[in-house]
Amino acid sequence: MNKVVGLTLVSTLLAALASPGVFAASTKQEVIELKEQVAALKEGQDAMQKELAEIKKLIQEGARPAAPAEQAFRPSDVTIDDSPVLGDADATVTLMEFSDYQCPFCARHYRDVMPTLVKDYVETGKLKYVMRESPIESIHPRAMPASQAALCAHEQGQYWEMHNRLFDNQRELTDENLKAWAAELGLDTAAFNACLDGNKHQEAVNDDMAVGRELGVRGTPGFVLGLTDPNDTNKARMTEFIKGAQPLDSFKRAIDKLLAEAEG
Repeated sequence: MNKVVGLTLVSTLLAALASPGVFAASTKQEVIELKEQVAALKEGQDAMQKELAEIKKLIQEGARPAAPAEQAFRPSDVTIDDSPVLGDADATVTLMEFSDYQCPFCARHYRDVMPTLVKDYVETGKLKYVMRESPIESIHPRAMPASQAALCAHEQGQYWEMHNRLFDNQRELTDENLKAWAAELGLDTAAFNACLDGNKHQEAVNDDMAVGRELGVRGTPGFVLGLTDPNDTNKARMTEFIKGAQPLDSFKRAIDKLLAEAEG
């Protein structure tokens, strides 16, 4: 039965049974039975009212506006600040990578694409390669410690050496190994260990991730590219976005396009 109709019927029966005429024409036993029926009907009415309230709540929740869509990439001015950099400060093009050291796609980019980018563009003075941390802790529990280890090594001028160790040993990112690699790289291990154990760069990693979100980066690896500001090499106007571990040609097209724009 339709709940609204049922509720109306129950209300009508309750009103009728409560009228003096009904009880006056009944025997004592009938009155008792009628009272029991009224009580049962009232209990049913209360249950239906509860169900109707739940239905109303569900309808209201279903009518709520959808959450806003994730922000898509749009051209933006980005600062380099203290981020690790490969290449000349005044290189024409700036490429910024947002990466996760446990991400297999990030490792594939590191292994298959990055070496050629470094050889053909960074070492020839055309490209400045910038790294930003973007650990996805929900699926990569060792990515955050790895990012912090890289930044602890960055304090001692060996970010890229640690970066390579992390990707070369992606399945072995224990605290013990992070500290052992620091020792192998000749770092001041007391300073490195204190930096890592104290989560010194947690805020810096969070800041990198916030920058990525503002740019529309929603997974790793994510890349933004643009022309370096000729008046302030700490800045770049990011106009290109590359999502995921794309083949080398995708990067070459984007970089060559920017180089052509710079030449005018």
